[in-house]
Amino acid sequence: MKPLVRHERADLDVEEALNYYLQHAPEMILEFVDSLEQAYRQIQQRPASGSPRYAQELNLPGLRFRQCKHFPYLVFYVETAEQIDVWRVLHGSRDIPAWLHDET
Repeated sequence: MKPLVRHERADLDVEEALNYYLQHAPEMILEFVDSLEQAYRQIQQRPASGSPRYAQELNLPGLRFRQCKHFPYLVFYVETAEQIDVWRVLHGSRDIPAWLHDET
């Protein structure tokens, strides 16, 4: 199994989501963290199973995402020969191409 490497921007996205839940639904924080960790594990176990929906639109071959179970957050990543790079963790209602373009 390849190591999962979270980019700083992905960690900032998670921090932003946690701050939102802390202010609006603190009882959901642990469930969100569990869901995110489950998504990370699934990505590590089966990286090719994520959706390539935005790869062509953004001209980023290999870009995939997996949704967090029960939450509207999408984990965007690219598998390389050595590791799996997590680029962003974005709310699904955002303008995904624009937010990912900031990363690239």
